[in-house]
Amino acid sequence: MRGSPLAWPSAWPLAGNSESRSCRRRLNAHWNQPLKILILKPSSLGDVVQALPVLRLLKQQLPHSQIYWWVDSKLAPLLDGDPDLAGVVKFERRHWFTPSRWRRVWSSMVWIRAQAFDWVIDLQGLARSGFVTWVANGQLTVGLDDAREGANGFYDLRTRPSPFLTHAVDRYLGILPLLGLAVHHNFQWLPPRPAVAAALRRKWPVDGFRWLIVQPGARWLNKRWPDEYFAQTVRQLAAEHSDLRFAILGGNEDRPLGERIAGVLPDRCLDLTGALTLPEMVEWIRLSQLMVTNDTGPMHVAAALGKTVVAPFGPTEPCRTGPYGQLDHVLQLKLPCVPCLKSRCTYHQPMECLKALTPATLIPAARKLLAHGSSVGRVPPCPPL
Repeated sequence: MRGSPLAWPSAWPLAGNSESRSCRRRLNAHWNQPLKILILKPSSLGDVVQALPVLRLLKQQLPHSQIYWWVDSKLAPLLDGDPDLAGVVKFERRHWFTPSRWRRVWSSMVWIRAQAFDWVIDLQGLARSGFVTWVANGQLTVGLDDAREGANGFYDLRTRPSPFLTHAVDRYLGILPLLGLAVHHNFQWLPPRPAVAAALRRKWPVDGFRWLIVQPGARWLNKRWPDEYFAQTVRQLAAEHSDLRFAILGGNEDRPLGERIAGVLPDRCLDLTGALTLPEMVEWIRLSQLMVTNDTGPMHVAAALGKTVVAPFGPTEPCRTGPYGQLDHVLQLKLPCVPCLKSRCTYHQPMECLKALTPATLIPAARKLLAHGSSVGRVPPCPPL
């Protein structure tokens, strides 16, 4: 290792074996130059957002380090131009499965190897990221204890096992103590992009209204609150708040949902499904007062921005993947199958966990939050068990 001002901890997760002692010796040698660090977290949107605190705290405590992030090219716009990154290494998923593109994959791996990274931090923990960890050949490789598909075989150090209900943000942050770094929440998760915000205001009639964001889509179909429930919620809240406008977010695949919901009140709704870049989506959420959302990546963006969310949950566990610091804004029914953690519903009453969660339950929660402003405090979402 080429250099660090840190005093390394004496007790590593693998302390006692010769490999751990060798690792400590390498860590304590030749601390003269800034570190060059590679973070591996290619997807998905919500996971990348939840991993950003690792980047922020690395840069805070190692300000002269050069940090790179390996990420899916579709998510790269979220990180492009980030003040804490020296570079974004784009991962083209389709190239890995197309023999005619393997030369490009090889070129990318050669480039990563040539960078001579000091630290490689794998926050994905799957076979592909494990392979990239090996290719990078860092002086120190660090990963998560629950890595799968053999990825943890490529790490020098692994986080300690965490309780099942540990939030993803806190699991990722568990990397930092291994590196002798402190964990706290005094950082800006997603810095503003003034140019993007200004362009957004020129493009859409933003000013003069309070905006409620509606996010009706989700990758898992069984995480989707019925779109007619979103429509009922929009209609009721619009009747109660004349200054409220509704921006409907989503990808191209969500356009039918956006059209149906916006059709309820065309003069009060702005259907933005399929119309926004990732930076534009972030700035739209930043200017909003409230977000009503399924368990999706944009929900995690809102939580990262400190924007209030109301989130109906079905098959997933909010303590693990809910809006960070806002568990009290999650609505989830107590059914025998909840949370099933499955991407397909097999319950004898299909989708009952969300169908039985009616607007009559969600609207009062949204009404109360609209009356109390747009930001929330950042507190740990779940106590350790």
